Amino acid sequence: MKNVLRLAIVDPTEDSRESLKTSLMGLDYVWLEAECSRYEFFADVVAQTQPDIGIVSLDADASKGIELVARVSETSPECSILVTSSTIDGNLVLQAMRAGAKEFLTQPIALEELVAALERISSQRTERGDSGSRVTKVIAIAGATGGVGCTSIAVNIGCCLASEENLTPALVDLDLCLGDADVLLDTIPEHTLADVSQNISRLDFTLLKRSLTRHSSGLFLLPRPVQLDEVGLITPDDLQRVIGLLKATFTHVILDLSKGFTPLDQMALRLADEILLITQLDLSCLRNSVRLLASFGEIEGVAEKVKVVVNRIGLDGGEIGLKKAHETIGREIFDKLPNDYRTMVESRNNGVPLIEQAPKAKITQAIRRLTYTVGGIQRDDQATAAGSSSLSRLFNLWGSVGVKASPSAESKSS
Repeated sequence: MKNVLRLAIVDPTEDSRESLKTSLMGLDYVWLEAECSRYEFFADVVAQTQPDIGIVSLDADASKGIELVARVSETSPECSILVTSSTIDGNLVLQAMRAGAKEFLTQPIALEELVAALERISSQRTERGDSGSRVTKVIAIAGATGGVGCTSIAVNIGCCLASEENLTPALVDLDLCLGDADVLLDTIPEHTLADVSQNISRLDFTLLKRSLTRHSSGLFLLPRPVQLDEVGLITPDDLQRVIGLLKATFTHVILDLSKGFTPLDQMALRLADEILLITQLDLSCLRNSVRLLASFGEIEGVAEKVKVVVNRIGLDGGEIGLKKAHETIGREIFDKLPNDYRTMVESRNNGVPLIEQAPKAKITQAIRRLTYTVGGIQRDDQATAAGSSSLSRLFNLWGSVGVKASPSAESKSS
């Protein structure tokens, strides 16, 4: 289930409320929007926060709880109600369902039962077209070696996504020692991934947004730690929770991996929906690509998500041919990005991203094409090819939006 669900809970009993919160915190597609210890206040909390699901415990006072379910169902019909109780009573279950509850779970709640109930509610919301639950796409970008342009590609994909109306992308720099996504965006962040991961337990929607740096393009950045001694503070479990929170807030989450393929990077690969393996047409890159693809095959669910992207096509006359590259790595080439060093340098020197500095350049068009493909966005030419003329007008203006950014210190072009 990829839909991120915003939840609010009410339970006057602290122990059971905390137990439920602990279970919910382990689910990366759940955002706990609000919690309440009084039945009297919960309807107003739901009206203000507009969660997808409201969880109501009946143990403190079954009558008040049932009345609350009926009230919320009437005043906030877009909120699906899930009821919990330690009492196994068919009459109580019937009352709850008649009041408007969608699911009834018995306390203590088994995790698999909770997950199954959330999945059923999510499916019901999708079937009736509710927009509260949103599918977020996580894109991991990995390099076959250092200097292949991963960060440049990640930043420009992020800026392309940010230029689209109704899209909100976030970029996470996972090169914890030497990452420079903040340099490419010419920003001095106040908070880093280390700060966020160390405050997971008290993060809420507002605090998360304040912890990220918003670039003028609309792209949000969560950079690597400032101090090297902070690197060890971030665990794979921390990253899993951070990404889960980001998925509740943004339409796209871009993960710029390190070249060490650490446990943190491996967690990112597991959590990603799409993985772009960036390589070049030289022997070293292609051999590393073969090694990495073999290693990815040993991580459950990762290999089938990998897409090979060849960067800097036409870099020099001695590069290996695409046919030979295909035979070497044993995979189709998903996309190709041309070498355009001059355009990239001008973009960096002028402090603006490619989509504004050179919107008609081949490298810009290639990254834009890659962005729409991997980002799950329908484009005019794709709609025409599929015979879906009704969609073709949706992106008539996608080339006209400009954004602000700044250059990077990377040694080579994208």
